[in-house]
Amino acid sequence: MTKLDNNSMNVWDSGGENRGRVAVFIDGSNLFYAALQLGIEIDYTKLLSSLTGGSRLLRAFFYTGVDRTNEKQQGFLLWMRRNGYRVITKDLVQLPDGSKKANLDVEIAVDLLSLSSWYETAILVSGDGDLAYAVNAASYKGVRIEVVSLRSMTSDLLINVADRYTDLEQLRDDIQKAPRPAYAYRPNGVSSNGHHLDDEEDDL
Repeated sequence: MTKLDNNSMNVWDSGGENRGRVAVFIDGSNLFYAALQLGIEIDYTKLLSSLTGGSRLLRAFFYTGVDRTNEKQQGFLLWMRRNGYRVITKDLVQLPDGSKKANLDVEIAVDLLSLSSWYETAILVSGDGDLAYAVNAASYKGVRIEVVSLRSMTSDLLINVADRYTDLEQLRDDIQKAPRPAYAYRPNGVSSNGHHLDDEEDDL
């Protein structure tokens, strides 16, 4: 399979390309920390729309470690399942330093390869270099590989085996949740223009 020059493919523009059926593979932990660095909250409906760009979607996978006692997280994952995502989870394991982690690289790699005959383009949202071998194997099956991740968190190995790389920073405005409007406190009897409501009634 002939590789294209990666340096010429760092602009996100799928409109003029025939990507065929696309499958999306999102490393939830990697995306979470990328969003923290960008200082945004991800709108997952916008994210899926932005990634697929109107192409025919086979399936969108979201991989994440879970804490079964975290009701807020369970509610989020239920929303994801009901809004176009196939959620793959693994229980978090506590490490000796007290932190908790779940590595889903194997799950991502298996799905990427086992489904390769059903899609033409894989969109991998992760910067994890451990996935480079599986990505390269998928490319030899004729699959087009697009990697989307924050550049500072993306392995060069992964970029080098991809047909297209897009820095998540470029998609920032398209995938972030709209900022919540600040609540403006107004005392009872005062309108938004600062006048007392009784005064406004007198003006009518």
